[in-house]
Amino acid sequence: MKTFASIICLLLCQFSIAQGVKLVVLGTAQDAGSPQIACKKNCCIDLWKTGKTEAVVSLGLIDTKNQKHYLFEATPNITQQLQTLNSLAGSPSNFGGIFLTHAHMGHYSGLMFLGKEALGGELVPVYALPKMRQYLNTNGPWEQLISEKNIALQALTASKEETISEEIKVTPIQVPHRDEYSETVGYMIKGPNKTALFIPDIDKWERWEMAIESYIQQVDYAFLDATFFDGSELPNRDMAAIPHPFVRESLARFEPLETKEKKKIYFIHFNHTNPLLKENSQESKEVRAKGYHIARSGLEISL
Repeated sequence: MKTFASIICLLLCQFSIAQGVKLVVLGTAQDAGSPQIACKKNCCIDLWKTGKTEAVVSLGLIDTKNQKHYLFEATPNITQQLQTLNSLAGSPSNFGGIFLTHAHMGHYSGLMFLGKEALGGELVPVYALPKMRQYLNTNGPWEQLISEKNIALQALTASKEETISEEIKVTPIQVPHRDEYSETVGYMIKGPNKTALFIPDIDKWERWEMAIESYIQQVDYAFLDATFFDGSELPNRDMAAIPHPFVRESLARFEPLETKEKKKIYFIHFNHTNPLLKENSQESKEVRAKGYHIARSGLEISL
């Protein structure tokens, strides 16, 4: 029989969860999704037959107390991802806006669905750094979203913490990447109790002047770039032209970390060739056996 104290504790815990901040994984694939366009490799053949897909990498953030929810990344799959997020947040939560990381196809092209041909948005807040804002302001069709007041650009500054509500603080962290049109950032997302790091795209870890390990130590969860498992996935491409930390390289680099630090890491942003997309692949089993996590769509964590 439950005591009065245990009942009160249970009710308080349930209230805390209901009033809390939640992060949701809405996609884990690289910019072109999985299966990828015109792919005839084994990694895609069965997916074409079954119709199974994996959405491009995105996180949803739900602030229950303040009745707001946010997207990190505007992907080509934004229609379904926003629908999922709206459903999870429930009424009367309102869409609070989008945080962009950079101007590569899978990370911002979903903004097109906010225009007159689709949503016809009204001043949807879009958070971005200076070069990203300049790019959107000076190039079509994106500048039309601004002139038509479908979106409202919100200024962010690298390494400067932005208070979204009394429950949430977001800090953009600039990282090295192929910055043809904009700078590239990851995000530190701080809730009332825990903090998550989100770096879906970066060049090799050693090209960054900061040590990724120092950020891992500061957070409770770290969603990190795992585009390619190793260098053999695209034999017809120059892998040096599309640098990312291979998962093999990350495993070797993170090996000295304590077990509790490894458990914070969730690999994400998988190219369609990456065997980590498959739950039961030998590579997935290896990564989990070493103490790491592999991000899957639908994962929810409390912050």
